Amino acid sequence: MHRPSPLPLVDLPVRRLSRVDLVSCADLCEDRGWPRDEHRWGLLLSAGTGYGIDSPDGKGLAAACVMTSYGPRLAAVGMLLVAERHARRGIARRLMRHVLEEAGSTPLALYATPQGRRLYEELGFVQVGRTERLSGRFRAEAPASAVSTRPATADDLQAMVRLDLPVFGVDRTHIIARLPAFSDRLRVAEENGELTGYAALWPSGTSHAVGPLIARDTATAKALVTALAATTDRPLRIDVDARHEELLGWLVERGLEPGSRTAVMTYGVADLPGDASRRFAPLTIATG
Repeated sequence: MHRPSPLPLVDLPVRRLSRVDLVSCADLCEDRGWPRDEHRWGLLLSAGTGYGIDSPDGKGLAAACVMTSYGPRLAAVGMLLVAERHARRGIARRLMRHVLEEAGSTPLALYATPQGRRLYEELGFVQVGRTERLSGRFRAEAPASAVSTRPATADDLQAMVRLDLPVFGVDRTHIIARLPAFSDRLRVAEENGELTGYAALWPSGTSHAVGPLIARDTATAKALVTALAATTDRPLRIDVDARHEELLGWLVERGLEPGSRTAVMTYGVADLPGDASRRFAPLTIATG
């Protein structure tokens, strides 16, 4: 009996992902040597839209990514992963072309690894900045910072949204509202009753990641990182906007080691909206 030939990978259908796909997404991360991060996938699939291509061998996903929408002015693409056994066969391009079609006229942003940058450039993305990842054991400094920080409460969420809007440039209420449940620690900085910054600490593999980190100035950013680091015995990880050289140098002095770099890239817009001087670190490079 004649059997139809299987479709080439580049012709396989793209489908929407849901929380039912959490394990498959985590398996894909593990396949590429990333932390499984089911916790982060849970956030991404609830706050954004996941897209995936099922492996023709029936073994989970061949590829996946997530698009997080911030309205008509911006959407972020992240977690683009292709199973090792299907790599270098055009499937990443297939998935990204689908995302571009879904986005329509909405500008896009993403964080590209050196391996992925060429593909994004061929699709029309341009680099507008970069981030540097630092990780390791944080050593507190003395004396303590004069900046006042405290644990965030439910009453702080509206003030956090108001603080975040001009910094990020578009409304991400749907992300900030999920931070209390997503993060292990959520902290704010304030002066005379006014919020001047906020930051979250969330689990990622054997580490704790810091992000987002929004602050009035570098001193406030340092105070928030120090306060969060004091609440965990795990190594820290943080992706810092490379323009913040003072914070990068300070983190190295505090024991964190520089690691990978990512290129900040945009499509359909000349640069990211908002105020980069107060945007120290993203929630995760998967959300822009």
